[in-house]
Amino acid sequence: MSEPRTVSQAIGLGKHVNGPAGGLTILDGLDLEIGAGEAVAILGASGSGKSTLLSLLAGLDEATAGEVWLCGRRIADLDEDGRSELRGGRVGFVFQNFQLLPTLTARENVLLPLELTGTEGAAERADAALERVGLTARAGHYPRQLSGGEQQRVAIARAYAPRPSVLFADEPTGNLDQQTGEQIIELLLELREAADAALILVTHDPRLAERCDRRLRMRDGRLESLT
Repeated sequence: MSEPRTVSQAIGLGKHVNGPAGGLTILDGLDLEIGAGEAVAILGASGSGKSTLLSLLAGLDEATAGEVWLCGRRIADLDEDGRSELRGGRVGFVFQNFQLLPTLTARENVLLPLELTGTEGAAERADAALERVGLTARAGHYPRQLSGGEQQRVAIARAYAPRPSVLFADEPTGNLDQQTGEQIIELLLELREAADAALILVTHDPRLAERCDRRLRMRDGRLESLT
């Protein structure tokens, strides 16, 4: 079954939390629609709700108002198992702090999610993904034996190995020096194009944002267009 043209959508999305100082509105009636293969950068001040939005769009957190649609399914209609099944194979994640399992090698970190979702040809996909990011020779190394840039490349290989329809990236160059960050930018965009996957990323990096199809800024719980 082919994916819908709109792969990620938020309608009137709200997120309100209660804390010691009282209630806090993080997202306030936010609307967003992202098409297949589109690259969208979300910018904004620290604490403005960018990462919260990413979690809601991916079904990792629950909204207090509005709707989220992912790959043609309404997140609210699914239980946790259903959300997990929807994400498996269709959604990839790249995080600022890499989130690699320290007791697994680079290859095992890429392979594990494929095995957990029962992906056919998991070993071949993992090897191909590591080759694509230039880490075949480092496949047997543990995260502690890899540089920051190499760890991020492993994380990208893990995200792209299932051939997802949507890739979420939260500050993917935030822990990297400028030269390494530029290499990661090129790799993200190259693989996004090769997979024809939508790329939704949170970033403070103007170099990365400028390479996307659209730039949006989070302000007062909503998004405004910069392009």
